[in-house]
Amino acid sequence: MALPLRTSSYLHSFRASKETPIDTRTSPPPTKALKFPPRLGPLFWPWEKVKIGPISVSPMGFGTWAWGNQLLWGYEEDMNNELQETFNLAVDNGINLFDTADSYGTGRLNGQSERLLGQFIREFPGDKRARDSITIATKFAAYPWRLTPEQFVKACKSSLDRLQIEQIGIGQLHWSTANYAPLQELVLWDGLVAMYEKGLVRAVGVSNYGPKQLVKIHDYLKSRGVPLCSAQVQYSLLSMGRDQMELKAICDSLGICLISYSPLGLGMLTGKYTISRLPRGPRGLLFRQILPGLEPLLSSLGEIAQRRGKTIPQVAINWCICKGTVPIPGVKSVKQAKENLCALGWRLSSDEIDELESAAMESPRKMIQNIFQTR
Repeated sequence: MALPLRTSSYLHSFRASKETPIDTRTSPPPTKALKFPPRLGPLFWPWEKVKIGPISVSPMGFGTWAWGNQLLWGYEEDMNNELQETFNLAVDNGINLFDTADSYGTGRLNGQSERLLGQFIREFPGDKRARDSITIATKFAAYPWRLTPEQFVKACKSSLDRLQIEQIGIGQLHWSTANYAPLQELVLWDGLVAMYEKGLVRAVGVSNYGPKQLVKIHDYLKSRGVPLCSAQVQYSLLSMGRDQMELKAICDSLGICLISYSPLGLGMLTGKYTISRLPRGPRGLLFRQILPGLEPLLSSLGEIAQRRGKTIPQVAINWCICKGTVPIPGVKSVKQAKENLCALGWRLSSDEIDELESAAMESPRKMIQNIFQTR
């Protein structure tokens, strides 16, 4: 399958480089080799991998929540060809982390995200080494009928069947039950231990855990000889609450990688929407509540984007990277993947970071946190 963009013509040309960055707002960089000034710090190109436990991943991954979700994201099966191209484009350009979940996909399409990822890996036409480096991070739902560690292991094996791979990179508990079924929580933790000990996953992580519960599961897993490698949480300029900041500090102190989902606030930090131009479905109701108060933040994002020759989404994603997280913006088109790739290879200055965070603090409404996130 021929793609409009490949490593050799897009990002690879920067490796032997040393000149002035170019405008990436509307089109990918040309193939001409460029030169840059000496680096003051890591620029986070896709090939400059970061560590999640024993695994080396790109500094940004892609999320696949939309792959199979008709209710929120309007998925249709005729999108699959473009999703394959989007996946190929990402892998060709150094992205090797893809996040999914066994609950992604609505109705009869439950699990569709995992099935598509497995198919796309098998049919990837590019370099075999790039394909072999792909890390799948999938999340296992804490359904009320998963009451034993063995049921959690069974869920993991079902994901492996859908993905058609031998081992999952990062097996994650999708949410904590501490708020409503505390007795189930320890069973789920033991399920993580079991799938790790059986070699079904290479590393384990959690999602939607707050600071206190994160410390608890970290200490428990450590007592069982299982390292907790990642914590996935909603993290963006719209999610700068006390819990998120405390969670990041705890992750840093314990050596846990924070994976930031919804780095664009479900699309509110793209600059594409206004109160008179809202997305369809449930997102529109949420946007109607929050967008009116985002003028200071969106204005600041726009000004920095213009100065940098970037787009608003690229600036918002780069902020997440500069904060030491691995963002996983969702993608469902080649256009989105191209734009997100240009969030890599450069860094906001400390003054720009301060400017964005001050603007975020001025915004009266913040993103609603996941209802399952614990303290």
